[in-house]
Amino acid sequence: MAGVKQPNDKSHFLLPDLGEGLAEAELVSWKVSAGDTVKESQTLAEMQTDKALVEVPSPWAGTVSELCGKAGDVIKVGAVLVRYGAAKATAPAKAAPVAAAAASGSSNGNACMSSQIAAGAAAAEGDQGTVVGTMSGTLTVSDRFARRAPEVAAAVREGKALATPAVRGLAKKFGVDIQKIPGTGRGGRVTASDVGAFAEGGVATTAATPAAAGFAPRATTIAPGSVYIDQNDVAQRVPFRGVRRKIAEALSRSVQTAVHFTVVDEADVTALEAKRKEYSKVVGEKLSMLPFIMTAICRALKKHPSLNAVVDDAKGEIILKSAVNLGCAVDTDAGLMVPVIKNAGSMAPVQLAQSVKTLAAKCKDRTIAREDSLGGTFTISNVGSYGGMFATPIINYPEVAILAAGRAKEKVCVKDGKFYAGLVLPLSLSCDHRVVDGAEGARFLNTVVKLLEDPDALLS
Repeated sequence: MAGVKQPNDKSHFLLPDLGEGLAEAELVSWKVSAGDTVKESQTLAEMQTDKALVEVPSPWAGTVSELCGKAGDVIKVGAVLVRYGAAKATAPAKAAPVAAAAASGSSNGNACMSSQIAAGAAAAEGDQGTVVGTMSGTLTVSDRFARRAPEVAAAVREGKALATPAVRGLAKKFGVDIQKIPGTGRGGRVTASDVGAFAEGGVATTAATPAAAGFAPRATTIAPGSVYIDQNDVAQRVPFRGVRRKIAEALSRSVQTAVHFTVVDEADVTALEAKRKEYSKVVGEKLSMLPFIMTAICRALKKHPSLNAVVDDAKGEIILKSAVNLGCAVDTDAGLMVPVIKNAGSMAPVQLAQSVKTLAAKCKDRTIAREDSLGGTFTISNVGSYGGMFATPIINYPEVAILAAGRAKEKVCVKDGKFYAGLVLPLSLSCDHRVVDGAEGARFLNTVVKLLEDPDALLS
């Protein structure tokens, strides 16, 4: 249970770090139910980390009283995942399930706190910026937790908004700028209800009048970051979950950080195709063109080391790598995964082919370990296996370059003034312009092309 100290009384189980430095994981499915008696190490739930499915075992034996979350929830590391006890805790009928959203570790606001614990925490620490009351047609709160006008006046603030991490996450989910939300909590703190009201273009129900709060009436507008969507003819709504959500996060981070540029070229692989068939017969295994392209990339990276690097933006450093850890994009039913072949530069084509086959199988059956998706220094994407030619691949940040190999096609080629039917392979290289200049990217791609066009040099 790395990185998270579990309670000594074994009353509840906190989600541990399921990998190296993970901050959260998505709950895929429960393997137990409330009221079940579980054994030590029995699987409680199946969680989705960056690119792998992980089974979460029970750290001790006991009776499950409460499951904190449902499938699709994103649970923060250190948040309560399961509660243990003789019976499942029940909350009073008037307790608001939404009230504990800001206190839970889940980004979608799922509550996992009994009303007694919430009341005890409120009594000991005061209002933490959440609304504790009842939820019906209108929101009502007890007098004890009602907002006072002098405190509401503090909503006009300067500097960073006061809000809990969960409320900030809620604002991010709704696509609103928390700095623009007038806080109605104690000391001007922004609450979950403030975020909800602001997202709908209004003000919090517990707020004082605009004059008392110190801000002008707000016209109903589309919240920042949101777009108009025609609700007619909607065939299906598919939430960003699992691998697809991780892909979206990784690609968004890449395009917002790296400065992309793409250079393209073609390689005449007529001779390499003949060598590939010959090589396959010798080793007794059918090989595709991919391991030969990977070999060319590894050879070229030794000559152009600036592309075999990662960027540490936090420290403002470019880290050049001595070993080539080659990522290979794999298309699966769950989405794109990028397993990493460690020290690929020391492998022969047949070894690369076997590594790709093994890792691809693990990706497709969702058994790949998280470590096998970390530490890449360069990535290759074989878009040609699905019929594409040229592409504009997105860099697998924090790497600085990625090569997309297109579909090889027969073309009329010319050499030494003679025409012949050749096989041409399109290549697309994207680089981070902050690290790699355009000329160096073109030189690297030219080296790859020359190696692919001279199989004897490639395999020497």
